[in-house]
Amino acid sequence: MSEDHQQSDSRFTVKVAAESHFAWMRTRLAVERTILAWIRTAVSLIAFGFTIVQFFERVQDMPGANPATFPNAPRYLGLALILGGIGSLIVSMWEYRWTINYLWSGDYAQIAGMTKEGRKSPVIAVAAILLLVGIFAFFSVFLRLI
Repeated sequence: MSEDHQQSDSRFTVKVAAESHFAWMRTRLAVERTILAWIRTAVSLIAFGFTIVQFFERVQDMPGANPATFPNAPRYLGLALILGGIGSLIVSMWEYRWTINYLWSGDYAQIAGMTKEGRKSPVIAVAAILLLVGIFAFFSVFLRLI
C-alpha cells in the first residue's frame, strides 16, 4: 500500500474554502441540467410513441386509404418508444439520486455550505409524474392492441 492511501480513507483531499464550495455548486447544477436533459428526452420518446400510434390509427380510418401491410407495426413501434421513455426516466432518476447522495456524503457535505440534509429539488417529483404519464400512455396503447 502506498503512503497516500494509508494516510486518508477518502479519494480526495477536501478543503473547506470558497472555491471548493463554488465547485461543488457547479457540480450540483450540472447534475440538475443532466437530469433535465434526460427528462426532455424521455418526454419526447413518450410523446412520439403515442403520436405515431394515434396518427397511423387515424390514417387507416380515412376513406380511400389503402389497408396497411402490417397494421400493428405502428403500435409496436409506439410501444417501444414509450417503453424507451419510461426506461430512460427510471435510469435518470436512479442516477440522479445516486449522484446527489454522493455529493452529500462524507467530506463533501462540509463544502456544500448548506443545511445538513441539503436543498431538495422538485426535479424528482416532476420525473415521477412524467413516469406515471408514460405508464398510462403505454397501457392505453397496449390495452387497445389486445
